[in-house]
Amino acid sequence: MTARIYRPAKTAMQSGTARTKQWVLDFVPETAREVDPLMGWTSSSDTQAQVRLRFDTKEEAVEYARDHGIDAVVTEPQRRKPNIRPGGYGENFATNRRAVWTH
Repeated sequence: MTARIYRPAKTAMQSGTARTKQWVLDFVPETAREVDPLMGWTSSSDTQAQVRLRFDTKEEAVEYARDHGIDAVVTEPQRRKPNIRPGGYGENFATNRRAVWTH
């Protein structure tokens, strides 16, 4: 039984960082997914692929994997620099702009 431990990246759909603070332990699927011939649904007989455990720290996740005999691979997150503009969001609506404002 193998798993990976990682910290999820920020979603590309919004600028918030919700659900990126905890560490996740995901099991690697052992069998391939199959397409049901009648309905066309994708399914798998591997129930471990549905399990996702969340931990507050990386050490907790590694300790859990070690205690339960799970071979885990830890992936460190890539840090990104914060995108903070001097004027912030209000700069979009400034009345004293020097450049032309167009859509």
